[in-house]
Amino acid sequence: MIDVAIILGSTRPGRRAEPIARWIHTIADKRGDARFELVDIAEFRLPFLDEPTPGMMQKYTQPHTRKWAAKIDAFDAFVFVTPEYNHGISASLKNAIDFLYREWNNKAAGFVGYGGGEGARGVEQLRLVMAEMQVATVRAQVGLSLFTDFENFHAFKPAPGREAAVTSMLDQLIAWGGALKAVRERQKELAMA
Repeated sequence: MIDVAIILGSTRPGRRAEPIARWIHTIADKRGDARFELVDIAEFRLPFLDEPTPGMMQKYTQPHTRKWAAKIDAFDAFVFVTPEYNHGISASLKNAIDFLYREWNNKAAGFVGYGGGEGARGVEQLRLVMAEMQVATVRAQVGLSLFTDFENFHAFKPAPGREAAVTSMLDQLIAWGGALKAVRERQKELAMA
């Protein structure tokens, strides 16, 4: 059994991430092969990166960073619910990622993008960032369009077939998340030897 965070990747007022993340959580909770938790970056109230040393050093000086690090460290895999703003991910998501480093390492990530172009470019940018964080990303992803998956661009009403896309992404994510959990456990064993 692995632990998966469904990360709400926007802090913008009126964001679409919240209903999408709750929908994904409802689908995920039907499974018996992982535990899922919603993680809202807005709740951590992270300021613009205010740590004096890079996250890779794990010399956190701020209480909000230590709280964020403990939350991320507890998971084996992540589902990022990310908007596409100006062909990229939200600044608040990038900032939250940049606070940490080792807590992300050797874990898996899947993506649910949303926007005018189904969030595809935001997800592609996020894949590059995750590669640097040593996170294995799964191929299957979910793209949601503001034109076809939202009534009047506001009320979330996923088009038919979207749930199947979520299931496919979760299947891959759980397989990779379990494999990388074994890698991390082996690394700990070797470090203690």
